[in-house]
Amino acid sequence: MAKYLGYCGLDCYECEAYQLTQADDEAGKLLLLEKWRIEYDSPEMGLASVTCDGCTSSGRLGGYCQACPVRACGVAKGVTNCAYCDEFETCQILQGFIVEIPSARVNLAEVRAGL
Repeated sequence: MAKYLGYCGLDCYECEAYQLTQADDEAGKLLLLEKWRIEYDSPEMGLASVTCDGCTSSGRLGGYCQACPVRACGVAKGVTNCAYCDEFETCQILQGFIVEIPSARVNLAEVRAGL
């Protein structure tokens, strides 16, 4: 199955915000917004937080993507995602993130294995 990896290795195709944005499902985005306001204890969260074209795109960035230090680093280095970075194994920003997200670690490892 195809994947659309963010810099950190998360698969954007699996993200509800990405799916709803790509489907132009405004009603679904409103439901997701209410869910995330509760889930993330962020009652002030706005619709932009659930509107996303994927963190490696030049389009709309939802949720945490705009503030993400992993994304900021990947953009600055001009890599497709962190698997392509020379500092992959030693990067404290990335390693601190993917230790909590096993699927991201697996996705990036698969990319690196194919390099």
